[in-house]
Amino acid sequence: MERSALAWSLGAGLILAAAPAAAATYEFLAAPEIDLNRVYRLDKATGEMGACQYGLAEGTGGAAAAAARNDDVGVTLCYPPGQGGGPQAQSEYALVASRHNKEGGVFRVDVRTGTMSICYVLNDTVVCTAPAK
Repeated sequence: MERSALAWSLGAGLILAAAPAAAATYEFLAAPEIDLNRVYRLDKATGEMGACQYGLAEGTGGAAAAAARNDDVGVTLCYPPGQGGGPQAQSEYALVASRHNKEGGVFRVDVRTGTMSICYVLNDTVVCTAPAK
């Protein structure tokens, strides 16, 4: 009986130890533009893009729907994927920022194939160029 309890404990410990690695499905990166408070979100397996930024409570709205609203502190504006920003072929994706201080977009790179896209917010969605090498 003690042997099976020990085996169960070891098995449960291994599962719990592996859980954080499996849970890391998103990557986040701030836009390199120094006066833009935007953060990009990437699904590392599918390449799907999104972005959010802070907005003042007054006069906010439009297609960039607020994920959270509190009139005292402002609003979180989030932009869904648009043209080219949706799911790509299953692979391993990462985000890279340029070092250009006026660049509002980021590079979505496929680390398996070496292809890259430039992604940025346009008309309330995150759009990306066609992947290229």
